[in-house]
Amino acid sequence: MPRPLRRPVDCWQPIVSASPRGLDFMARHGMKGVIGGGAAGGGAASKTVLAWQEALSRHGRQTEPGGDLVVGLMFHIADSEEQAIREAKPFFEEWMKMFAPLGFVPGLSDEQIRALADPKLARQTQLPTLEEAVKSGAWMVGPPERIVERLQEIQARYPGLEEVHVGQVVGTDERVILEQLAWFARDVMPAFKTNSPSGTEGLQEASSAAR
Repeated sequence: MPRPLRRPVDCWQPIVSASPRGLDFMARHGMKGVIGGGAAGGGAASKTVLAWQEALSRHGRQTEPGGDLVVGLMFHIADSEEQAIREAKPFFEEWMKMFAPLGFVPGLSDEQIRALADPKLARQTQLPTLEEAVKSGAWMVGPPERIVERLQEIQARYPGLEEVHVGQVVGTDERVILEQLAWFARDVMPAFKTNSPSGTEGLQEASSAAR
């Protein structure tokens, strides 16, 4: 393949199983990690962040929690958290129906996965909810100031984290994706672009539409 014009080139690898063997391979070869986002549900499990930090340390890369990571987060902005959940719920359910059979929704039984394919069974079966995803930190919902607060909480929890990847789940209408990204860029990103020489302070948001 062609040699890159600008080097060194960062190599980013999704962290899925977070097995010690996989993390050690990444750390040994100087790779950086991506947790959540895209087809995955989003959010960062503390045990995965800690396991990554320990793997880096074993290979001589000392970082604070969140160092050399990008965390993927799903978001939906609206005038209230309740409205955001109501608007985003159909997209969340469509994503779950699409990706649960592929193993991207951990913890589901075979019965639950079968129910997702049948609208009648789905309404009668206990399945993960968007409210639970918000509570776990995988989704950020609400007005822009609430999104800023959630990102600041993540920043405080993982001081080594410099970038996040935000967007909507696969299956979201293109119109909604574009509206949400524009709203995020206008009313959320400026909170993280203040006085540092590079024009950013703390987290840098890497906005991305779902592919």
